Amino acid sequence: MLTSELVLSMEARAIVLHTLHWIASIVEVLGVAVIIGGVIAASMWSVQQMYQGEWHGAFRSYRANLGRGILLGLEFLIAADIIGMVAIVPTLERLAVLGLIIVIRTFLSFSLQIEIDGRLPWRRERAEANDRTDGGL
Repeated sequence: MLTSELVLSMEARAIVLHTLHWIASIVEVLGVAVIIGGVIAASMWSVQQMYQGEWHGAFRSYRANLGRGILLGLEFLIAADIIGMVAIVPTLERLAVLGLIIVIRTFLSFSLQIEIDGRLPWRRERAEANDRTDGGL
């Protein structure tokens, strides 16, 4: 027979898991909203630059701003996946799927960062030092 202490413990656990599931869902929606907001903001900024006649700059800034929005959204989606893994009973199969998702999203983030900066992340300091010695040209 179940004691009241065990039932309360099971009820408390169910409440915590349910809350974690909702938090993960909210963070996922927030990640998608950030990506959509990034697309809209980058598009508006680019149209404004094109209207001012800065066609080349508009294209470059559009790609960079769009990439930044996607990167930020991906970070939220990765966080939601991690929270979701905690909320659901972790098994080796689910952990493997989560690991694969994180690897894929990390690769996408890395690729987008290279696309935005035009160089590898570990070469950023060297490029900034060269910019300072060249006078920013």
